[in-house]
Amino acid sequence: MAAIAIEKLMQAAGHNEPLPAELRSLAATGLEYDSRRVKPGNLFAAIHGAKFDGRTFAQQAVANGAVAVLSDMPPLEGFHGAAWIQVPHVRRALGLASAAFYADELRGLECIGVTGTNGKTTTATLIDTILRTAGMVTVLVGTIEYVVAGRVETAINTTPESVELFRMFAEGAKAGARYATMEVSSHALAQERVAGIEFIAAAWTNLTRDHLDFHNNSMEEYFAAKQRLFLPPCGAPPRIAVLNADDSWARKLKVAPETKVIRYSAREAADLRATKIEATLQGLRFDLEFAGAHYAIQSALSSRVNVHNILAAFGVTAALGIAPETIVKGIEACRSVPGRFERVDAGQPFGVVVDYAHTDDALRNTLESARGLKPKRIITVFGCGGDRDRAKRPLMGQAAGELSNLVILTSDNPRSEEPAVIINDALVGLRRTDTRTIVEPDREKAIRRALTEAGPDDLVLIAGKGHETYQVLKDRTIEFDDREVAARILRDFGYRTSAERGA
Repeated sequence: MAAIAIEKLMQAAGHNEPLPAELRSLAATGLEYDSRRVKPGNLFAAIHGAKFDGRTFAQQAVANGAVAVLSDMPPLEGFHGAAWIQVPHVRRALGLASAAFYADELRGLECIGVTGTNGKTTTATLIDTILRTAGMVTVLVGTIEYVVAGRVETAINTTPESVELFRMFAEGAKAGARYATMEVSSHALAQERVAGIEFIAAAWTNLTRDHLDFHNNSMEEYFAAKQRLFLPPCGAPPRIAVLNADDSWARKLKVAPETKVIRYSAREAADLRATKIEATLQGLRFDLEFAGAHYAIQSALSSRVNVHNILAAFGVTAALGIAPETIVKGIEACRSVPGRFERVDAGQPFGVVVDYAHTDDALRNTLESARGLKPKRIITVFGCGGDRDRAKRPLMGQAAGELSNLVILTSDNPRSEEPAVIINDALVGLRRTDTRTIVEPDREKAIRRALTEAGPDDLVLIAGKGHETYQVLKDRTIEFDDREVAARILRDFGYRTSAERGA
């Protein structure tokens, strides 16, 4: 990667004030926000985060070779050894500078953004699978993992910092990637972690209560953050917007006059519409109407909520010019999404499903999908996350109680809070119903109790953690995967699949 003049990068970032004399002839060898990764010649962005002030690491960055520090705050007392460039918004400047730094390597790569409260991961995965079915090399950035031209790494954040994104995009483009599909969180939009990325298409799934601890307990503020994907504060708006016509917040969304809008619905007339929906534990079937034609959709994704995710993915890829017949094949090729209504099958005579539902709306939708499968009973295991929006806990409890036959209330990721306090908050909502409830703070014991209680044709839903392979406690983080725990307990009970029995 060739070095680029720092003056050029700052101009791209919108910083037009004169640079210190010592920087006018210097070129940056790279951009970095982690002082431990700084190399000689790098420009270091000192980001003030929720837990750390990047300025405290600026001196270490200089010791590692940084030629300048970018910040939206003045240096701390005693800082020396490099120029300090102060800008109004450090993350915006970092994103715009990163876009300029990697511009030559990114030619030919288009970005697709998916935002909303629920369904981002599944929709992004479907889009990526369809594009790969069409024979394309791709990049996928999401909650579960980052996949760059086939190389997989575990995701740290749903949406990484901008320079990380541009690095992945550049790596993908070098390997021949044509599209990068990414989940775009409200945190990332509010903090401008996607500054500098110009999206060819943006999809809106829905908006329900979540992350209000970050958004000042305001749904309007949460919505405003999501809105920024469609009307970005800097850069061009997406050329295509694919919107859920069944979501009330989507009707409030503003898009640029030049943006082409495609609306999808499972209830009413729209550009894309699903009818004749059939849902079983083995998958979905429905009729999809688009541009005057009908397509028979078959998907291994079994939850009814995935109808909307499939419609969104169809809309995005069709707008990009993928043939509908190829899109249908791509939908069929997406066999599962980790932790999203994911089945655990050990040959038991009842269903076991693990789902990431961790908000009241997501839990309610998942349980309604489960009820649509017509099990004899629904047994729900769930907990609420610690150090997060407390107001949603009784709402989750009420949703579980109203739509389950038995609820086993347990711990999720309690973090620094006492599990008993979290559980009591959820019990407030559960007590508004008359559903039998068992409290078991130990999550493994709770799952074992649910599987012990289950009988033929029942369905056990283990909700809240989905794809996560850990549990965050007050003093440590332990390995914990709901899917593996459930499978192990079922085997302890003596269940075996037909293949394992040699049948």
